[in-house]
Amino acid sequence: MQTELSAPKIFNKTVINILSVAIPVVVGVLLGIRVKVNLGEWTKMLPHVNAVINSLTAILLILGLVFIKQKNIKAHQNTMLAAFSLGSLFLVTYVLYHFSNESTKYPDNGYRMIYLFILISHIVLSMGVVRFVLLSLYYALNKDFVNHKKVTKIAFPIWLYVSITGVIVYFMISPYYT
Repeated sequence: MQTELSAPKIFNKTVINILSVAIPVVVGVLLGIRVKVNLGEWTKMLPHVNAVINSLTAILLILGLVFIKQKNIKAHQNTMLAAFSLGSLFLVTYVLYHFSNESTKYPDNGYRMIYLFILISHIVLSMGVVRFVLLSLYYALNKDFVNHKKVTKIAFPIWLYVSITGVIVYFMISPYYT
């Protein structure tokens, strides 16, 4: 017996609207906490884990595009759900790291402005893409493929940019981790 994916009854546009605001606000508040909670040395490896998650997410997004272009719907669904799951895992590990570790400062070495441009565009777009990713998932689960396609035209390039720039930011800042 094959089961079809469908949106849980609680997953509706009101919830999406709330999450689209709440997630960036909560992450911002948690990042703004100056007193860090000691969760253990294991949290120091989370930036490396996050770089892997971002890399895998970018690969999955590209594969998802390839699969849908090939009309391989099941592979597309599985790939995109995996990308969404990795994005959710990233959010948790990112918050855990910054909740328990001081932010690393990028030195003024001639590349700082490039680093800051990539970082700021990454952060701003990551906050904005939440709504589009959730709407895209909502429309797909509700089999509203007309709206899914419209929203995905916005969500996909932003999400891919955020995933790739997350890896670039990691490689630029990683030599300065203590």
